[in-house]
Amino acid sequence: MAAHHGIEAVIFDWAGTLVDFGSFAPMAAFVETFAGFGIAIGIDEARRPTGLAKRPHVAALLKQPRIAAAWSDIHGGPPDDGAIDRVYGVFVPRTVAVAARHADVIPGAAACVAALRRRGLRIGSTTGYTREIMEAIMPAARAQGVEVDCLVCAGETPSGRPGPLMLWRNMIALDVWPAWKAVKVDDTIVGVAEGRNAGAWSIGVAVSGNVFGCTREETAAMPPGEFTARRDRARRVLLEAGAHEVIDSVADLPDAVARLDARLAAGERPEDVGRVFS
Repeated sequence: MAAHHGIEAVIFDWAGTLVDFGSFAPMAAFVETFAGFGIAIGIDEARRPTGLAKRPHVAALLKQPRIAAAWSDIHGGPPDDGAIDRVYGVFVPRTVAVAARHADVIPGAAACVAALRRRGLRIGSTTGYTREIMEAIMPAARAQGVEVDCLVCAGETPSGRPGPLMLWRNMIALDVWPAWKAVKVDDTIVGVAEGRNAGAWSIGVAVSGNVFGCTREETAAMPPGEFTARRDRARRVLLEAGAHEVIDSVADLPDAVARLDARLAAGERPEDVGRVFS
C-alpha cells in the first residue's frame, strides 16, 4: 500500500451520503410515526431538522408551531418530554423496518470506498441513526461493497452533531490526527458543521442528499432547468453551512480528496476558509 501524506481518513454520513438516495428512510418513518399520533406532516416538514440524532429530531419537530398546536389540540396539552419519549418510542422500531428497505447504496459509493482504500485512507462514519437502526443497514451495505472501519451512532457520545465528538471518536479509533488529515462527507447542514467544528475538512453532498431531496428516478426524469436550479440551491445551502467543497454524490469524492491533498500541500488548512458554524 502506498504511503499517504495528506488526507488520511474519510468520515462518511450514511443516509443520503452512502445509502438511501434522497434520504427517504428517516422521512418516511417520521411521517408514519406522527400519523399514528393523529398528526399529518409532510416530507419537507420532516426534513427540516435532518442530521440531528433522532430523539432531538423528534423534539425539534414537536417544537414547530404548527405541529405543537396540532399536538395540543389532539392530546390536550403542549408536547413535553413525555410526548417526545412516546413519539421516539414508536419511531425507532418503525425506522428499523423502513431503513432496511432503503439500504441501497448510492451509485458509485462502493467504487469510491475502494478507491480511497487503494490510496491508503481509513474509512469511518457517523450517523444520526441509533446502532439498532444501523444493524438493519450494515449487512445490506456490506453485501453491496460498502464497509467502514469505524461506526459511531447517535447516543454513543455525550453530544451529537453539529458538535465534533462523534467525528473525534472516529479519529481516535482510526488513529488519525491532526484533524486536518480527516474529511467529513455529509449531505446535511449539521453534518457539514460537525466537520468544521471538529477542525476537519467538510465536503457537502448535494444531489444524492437531503437538501436536494429526490429519488434517483425523480432526479433522472427531471427537466434540465429544474435539475440545475435544485442542485444550485443544494450547493448554496451546504456552502453556507460551511462546506469547503460540494459534490453531487460520493462518486465524485476521490477527485475532491485529491484536490484537498493539493490544498494541504500548498499549506492550506480547514480553518483558513470561513468560520465555524453551529
